[in-house]
Amino acid sequence: MSEQSLPDGARPQHADALPEYAERVLDVTELIPPGRVMTYGDVAEYLEEGGPRQVGRVMSLYGGGVPWWRVVRADGALLAGHELEAIDRYRDEGTPLKEASRAAEGHLPRLDLKRARWDGGARAQDDGGHTRGRGGRGQAHT
Repeated sequence: MSEQSLPDGARPQHADALPEYAERVLDVTELIPPGRVMTYGDVAEYLEEGGPRQVGRVMSLYGGGVPWWRVVRADGALLAGHELEAIDRYRDEGTPLKEASRAAEGHLPRLDLKRARWDGGARAQDDGGHTRGRGGRGQAHT
């Protein structure tokens, strides 16, 4: 992960350690209930740090071990290259979708963000104000 793509103060202590910011993003991802989603910007806002691009970078590098399909684009479009797997997971979880129009590229549905979006509910925090870590998730979703 590029040091430039992480918020200040989120650098790893050890070369092989998961960056603290990445750990926090993954923790939030694990909190999202089945059938619900948060946008990249929602996750950054929940953490009160970084932005959509930083969250997206974390998810692309480390998100394979968490329910990555629950962190989505703000327009509801499915993640390019992962559309079919994501659709299967959304349907299994009952995530609200909007059926695609015939004019839509590939006739793929979009997420119905009005119904599927999760606001973060109650936070499980430690004394430092950060969500609690679980570890063991440092793989990309490619």
